[in-house]
Amino acid sequence: MARVQAALVAAGFRRYATYRQATFAGAFTNTVFGFLRCYILLSVAATAGGVMAGYTGPQLASYVWLGQGLLAVVNSWTMLDLAERVRTGDVVADLLRPVDPLWTYLWTDLGRAVYAVLTRFLAPLVVGAVAFGLYVPQSLLTYPLFALSTLLAIVVCFACRYLIGLTAFWLLDIRGVMMFWVFVSGAASGLYFPLAILPDWLATVLWVATPFPSLLQAPLDVIVERGGTGHALLVCLGQVVWTVLLLLACRVAQASAVRKLVVQGG
Repeated sequence: MARVQAALVAAGFRRYATYRQATFAGAFTNTVFGFLRCYILLSVAATAGGVMAGYTGPQLASYVWLGQGLLAVVNSWTMLDLAERVRTGDVVADLLRPVDPLWTYLWTDLGRAVYAVLTRFLAPLVVGAVAFGLYVPQSLLTYPLFALSTLLAIVVCFACRYLIGLTAFWLLDIRGVMMFWVFVSGAASGLYFPLAILPDWLATVLWVATPFPSLLQAPLDVIVERGGTGHALLVCLGQVVWTVLLLLACRVAQASAVRKLVVQGG
């Protein structure tokens, strides 16, 4: 099984490594928006005495540039090709293979994420480090916690996108669901602004009742050490819970989708 997983990860890496021009264009776009977002947040912080919602200037700079890099790694805006395969009927072949489609897509997506770390993540980070004074974590434990939080963010986001793809078994056209997801996930994940600037009750609801903060806000809070190590451990625990719940939801939804396919004669 380990050999199959390694092969799927390598296949995902090779697939996205072929799109070199798209990688360069994406990294350039993320860098441009990084400058815009960074100057806006730093300007807001300057009017508030240099601190915004508990983030200092260097923490805000790191929040922005690491967020721009993680955007491609987590990849919340790009849907899996599952819905298209459902529409064309190719999903039947996927279901007949010895490896469950859920795990096939997951391991392939992890390969994509590895490639994004080496390209789309590092490029904006280097530019941000040169152009701004980024925050340097004070605890060595922060680095492995950030790696763990990022991995969990990738899996949580994958599970959400897989569930969206599964809706094609009932809707066929998932563009409405996809657009709703893109809007909500961007606003509620901490991409546009740190969730700490929201009213306390709203931020608490997002953290406790939705998986959205686990996508970007969680790893970003961990790396800038907002709240210290205790908060970072609590954030990672929350991501673990959402990972388990969403993967279980994927299994249940997929089983229901397969039953529907069989009833329809697929």
